[in-house]
Amino acid sequence: MNIEEFREFCLQLPGVTECFPFDEETLVFKVMGKMFAMTGLYSGSFTVNLKCEESYALELREKYIEVQPGYHMNKKYWNTVDFEGNLPDEFLKELLKLSYSEVVKKLTKKQKAELQNFDN
Repeated sequence: MNIEEFREFCLQLPGVTECFPFDEETLVFKVMGKMFAMTGLYSGSFTVNLKCEESYALELREKYIEVQPGYHMNKKYWNTVDFEGNLPDEFLKELLKLSYSEVVKKLTKKQKAELQNFDN
């Protein structure tokens, strides 16, 4: 999956916006204002920080060389995933959806109700 495909996939999820809250090279995707994916546009390799349930985050790191503890993130819940490695695109999309879902789970009832109104 290249960065354009990654961006398109993220933006088709309900309630997702993109922004550059840290600097002009760190692209962040948020659902209802909460971050679920982050990547550096000008880094040497295409990696993405994704949120994950704690035990599954560890399982993924043990199973795949492309999954490492989240760079500059809470390593308990965030992984840095190499999108240029050998992981299939469908699996990368599943990890993106999982990250999105982890954030949605923590939204307030009001935010979840608002999210139901999005037709992305």
